[in-house]
Amino acid sequence: MKASDLITELKGVGLKTAALFHKLNVETIEDLVHLYPRYYITYEAPIEACDLKIGERAAVRLTLSGPLSVHRTGRLTLVTGTGRDASGSVRLVWYNMPYMKNNIRSGSTLVFCGTPVMRQGKITLEHPEYFTEAVYTRQMETLKPVYPLTSGLTNNAVVKAVEQTLPYMESVPEFMPEAVLKRQGLIAHKDALREIHFPFNKERTILAKKRMIFDEFFMFLSLMEQLKQTKNIRKNHFPIVFGEKVEAFLKSLPYELTNAQKKTLKEIRTDMAGGYQMNRLVQGDVGSGKTIVAMAALYAVVTEGFQGAFMAPTEVLARQQYNDFRKMLEPLGVKVGLLIGSQKKKERDTMYEGLASGTVDIMVGTHALIQEKTIFQNLALVVTDEQHRFGVNQRKALQEKGGMPHILVMSATPIPRTLAIIMYGDLDISIMDELPKNRLPIKNCVVGNGYRPTAYRFMEKQIEEGRQVYIICPMVEESEGLDAENVVEYTKELKKKMKESIRIDYLHGKMKGTEKDEIMKRFANREIDILVSTTVIEVGINVPNATVIMIENAERFGLAQLHQLRGRVGRGSHQSYCIFMTGSDKQEVKERLNILGKSNDGFHIANEDLRLRGPGDFFGIRQSGEMDFIMADIYSNSDLLKAANQEIQQLKKDGFDFSTLNNKNFEKKQSFASQI
Repeated sequence: MKASDLITELKGVGLKTAALFHKLNVETIEDLVHLYPRYYITYEAPIEACDLKIGERAAVRLTLSGPLSVHRTGRLTLVTGTGRDASGSVRLVWYNMPYMKNNIRSGSTLVFCGTPVMRQGKITLEHPEYFTEAVYTRQMETLKPVYPLTSGLTNNAVVKAVEQTLPYMESVPEFMPEAVLKRQGLIAHKDALREIHFPFNKERTILAKKRMIFDEFFMFLSLMEQLKQTKNIRKNHFPIVFGEKVEAFLKSLPYELTNAQKKTLKEIRTDMAGGYQMNRLVQGDVGSGKTIVAMAALYAVVTEGFQGAFMAPTEVLARQQYNDFRKMLEPLGVKVGLLIGSQKKKERDTMYEGLASGTVDIMVGTHALIQEKTIFQNLALVVTDEQHRFGVNQRKALQEKGGMPHILVMSATPIPRTLAIIMYGDLDISIMDELPKNRLPIKNCVVGNGYRPTAYRFMEKQIEEGRQVYIICPMVEESEGLDAENVVEYTKELKKKMKESIRIDYLHGKMKGTEKDEIMKRFANREIDILVSTTVIEVGINVPNATVIMIENAERFGLAQLHQLRGRVGRGSHQSYCIFMTGSDKQEVKERLNILGKSNDGFHIANEDLRLRGPGDFFGIRQSGEMDFIMADIYSNSDLLKAANQEIQQLKKDGFDFSTLNNKNFEKKQSFASQI
């Protein structure tokens, strides 16, 4: 078995299954062995029903008090029942699994495993696993890997495919320098691969995940080191002066720039007029006014006779920025274009021609901007929005686009400065830690499930005043693809509790891009009063009329992600509110969420998140998605990030050639991470 062998050579992987694996960027044996489990299911000793905690996975021994019932609701088939022990009862629910009715008989006593949620006022286990007492006793000694999946591909199918690659794993060569392995106490790469996929016990799995997380940081930082090595030799081919037209544009704004905006603009102006290509990160909190700073820089480029590009991570954001740029700059004679994947070929061809001929001054778009066929006449500045959403290989592609244009990257993701310096080592950093004077601080509250009826009445009152509302539901991680059903079911229940006149719709990741765009467009046009969504609502989406956001099961998210979600409101002149709904009564959960309740400062929150998270949960699900890593989390694994950085610096002193490292597989994995 070789690394380059196609997975179709494995037993049970035909063309249809291979097509599903292709969606996960898995085509070869090497790709498959680097498709790591997202998390592990552990099996702890059963507890009593009265001790179940909302949002905390547990096992409970229950006796089914009657036969399971089956009924349909819309597109869903629900199988429900009630299990009891001496301390209380638990509702059991399975979606689209009608055969369950015959699998569990009334009076059966089984061990059920899952994460409790509150549904219709009852503690509920959705899609619980179930075992006989004897089988569960054996199960308690195991760890069950759960892999990234796509619709039609089951976890069991991935496990069976991976099992056949064990001989290849045993032959994988070591790539990490021996000195690094010794200093950091890391196990061999092949041993880590085996333990990741075939966990023997918790202790060895922790060592394996430590190695894999360290590898992700090490490879990322080695690429950063290669970028840094070229940074100081890239001469400025586009010296830009911020002239009278730019000053007039800034003075014409209907508000005064904050001191942070002025300072950042000064740093950008100095960079673009200097001797070397600009590579700068603008890290600013939600609503700090990063876009107007980028717009001023792009306008300066146009006034000097050059072109600019603004790259957004999604089509929804690209369209929004395109409309904003046109409104602000076209009256000044600037031609703004839009280039996105869903455009018709004729529209895209027109945009390509405009770029090549120089008739388009600023092109707003998505990843389409860095494709080979996109050729600019004289590109002098590229701005990327939400930097953490783009992989490191895309960062390299940007630097190589055109004739070495200036690079300005922006992020609203609050990262502690100590970590930002490491993660963005190839960039100079500007911090925008000040909000415009006319922004009202968001009012926050952290409440339990009992507050929900009051929250609903408050939402109704806001809607009567002409405002709009977001409700965020977390994904159901234990069950494949249930985030969509979770949102749909929540929406149906919400409609029963709200006035009939209130227009409610939902948004989830299983929708097509055009469907998501249409829903967001309707919400922005005030055709929807309440939008129920998973975290798919995009960072940066601007709906100033939305004044309330309620985040269900807030304890499931990291603080930085909660702060990002909260940033969907507070964008207009009306007072905005954020309700963090939690089903947990753990003291540490309340301590974490109260940080958000008392502060709207993203950088303070990021530092507190770093302080409170401590060492990562090596068996659980990552709570943040910064930098598109598969296993690594820059908060929970900050100790390994710092250790990897120290090793990179030591190797640099030792004269190590970083180009000898094979980064291709890492870049592919990071590209995949951006999709899940």
